Amino acid sequence: MLQKRALMNDTRLLVPTGSGYSLRKSLRQNRTLILMCIPAIVFFFLFCYLPMPGAYIAFTKFNYNKGIFGSPFVGWKNFAFLFTSGQLTLLLRNTVLYNIAFILLGNFIPLLCAILLNEIQASWFRKVTQSIMFLPYFISAVLVSLLVYNMINYDYGFISNIVRQFGGAMPKYYSQPGAWPFIIVLVYLWQNVGYGTVIYFAAITNIDTSMIEAAKVDGANGFQRIRYIILPCLKSTLVILLLFAMGNIVKGNFGLFYNLVGGNSLLFGTTDIIETYVYRALMNNFNFSQGSAVGLFQSVVGFVIVLVANGIVKRIEPDYSLF
Repeated sequence: MLQKRALMNDTRLLVPTGSGYSLRKSLRQNRTLILMCIPAIVFFFLFCYLPMPGAYIAFTKFNYNKGIFGSPFVGWKNFAFLFTSGQLTLLLRNTVLYNIAFILLGNFIPLLCAILLNEIQASWFRKVTQSIMFLPYFISAVLVSLLVYNMINYDYGFISNIVRQFGGAMPKYYSQPGAWPFIIVLVYLWQNVGYGTVIYFAAITNIDTSMIEAAKVDGANGFQRIRYIILPCLKSTLVILLLFAMGNIVKGNFGLFYNLVGGNSLLFGTTDIIETYVYRALMNNFNFSQGSAVGLFQSVVGFVIVLVANGIVKRIEPDYSLF
């Protein structure tokens, strides 16, 4: 009897019998947060996970009457559209380089702006500044392209007229492909820096103020507080945002590029990305199979890059990895 009782006690120590109770207790304690997450969970389930079986269209010759799973299976034939086009190297180069610039500058500048806003004492000025910076994020790419066109157009652009009034010569940007990497990156930053600043500023406000106050008491100046307190506390947020961005490094911002450049073939050497090329190539015959093949290729490559980047982060700083 004593041996049996001892064995039962050892079993209770090895197997957690209250796991179900702990889960119910945790759900009950965090029910408010769970309710707030439900819309996001439903959104991703409906628009990200539920359509996943539709990726099968990339391996078929899609027929409207037969549907996705009734269409003839063609294997990897649809993927040859991009790989045999002769443009893959150029498209990958442009897409990846633009995204690297977007990722690096799109995180460094908002981080800098958030730190500077945090050092401003007037709360009303911080709120007004955030609102003004955040506003361009809600402007559509169509309006942004119209604004850029009316600013740098050679004949009647706003900047062109000012340059001529001062006796200068305005370059013809819409026939100079070398200038557009700077223009596109500048437009992207103008539209997205405010959004990134809000994210980093929210992370800064979540820092324990007692550490900053203690640093002030110890005589730390503003630069020392930023270097030894604020930046280390923002490290996890920065790493997570970088990991998320790595998943889209081979995907381009179609709305931005297409609306700014359009069908201007003079600029394709420095502005053509995978999305714009696929749109021009398939817009006449509406080949959903080849378009899906390109999208699946981008998704798989992005997924592999995220896994590799997350593995590197996990080896260096396990606490900052996604999984």
